Amino acid sequence: MSSRRVVTGHDADGNSVFVSDEDFAPVTLSMMPGSEFRRLWSSDSAHDYPGAGVDPQASSYFPPIGGFRFTTVTFPPAGDAAEYPDDMEAAAAEVEEKLPGIMAHMEFDDPGMHTSNTTDFNVLLSGELILELDNGAEVLLKPGDTIVQNATRHRWRNPGTAPAVVASVIVGAEPR
Repeated sequence: MSSRRVVTGHDADGNSVFVSDEDFAPVTLSMMPGSEFRRLWSSDSAHDYPGAGVDPQASSYFPPIGGFRFTTVTFPPAGDAAEYPDDMEAAAAEVEEKLPGIMAHMEFDDPGMHTSNTTDFNVLLSGELILELDNGAEVLLKPGDTIVQNATRHRWRNPGTAPAVVASVIVGAEPR
């Protein structure tokens, strides 16, 4: 799936302007064949507006308290034959380089299961996804379905035959 990011901002006189209009390439990982990650806009803190519309960037995949991420993630169908890399140590280093901090949230003894101190606002754009919680409860999601996750331990699974694309706004939350 291609993505285009259009960003608005303000000029020196306070007028609204288009700051950028560009195609946005995904991050792909050898450890997760067929997956695509796009961090479209993110910050580790709240913004002041009006602003120039410059991407504030962020330090890690998940935001700290007061920070946010706007992302899309593509999940390949579970039935696709994935060829995983021979050098998993190098693949893990690639994940850490491209998606800093995400590996610290993953549970390697229970693949795919993870938790973050965030509230996630998700909408399934295409495909089908199963959202599984740590107690085994599952829900099948279809395009247009929305999910609000409140720091829950979960995993995603694509049971379909086509890639599934989720758009998310992830907000840093106070841990319990």
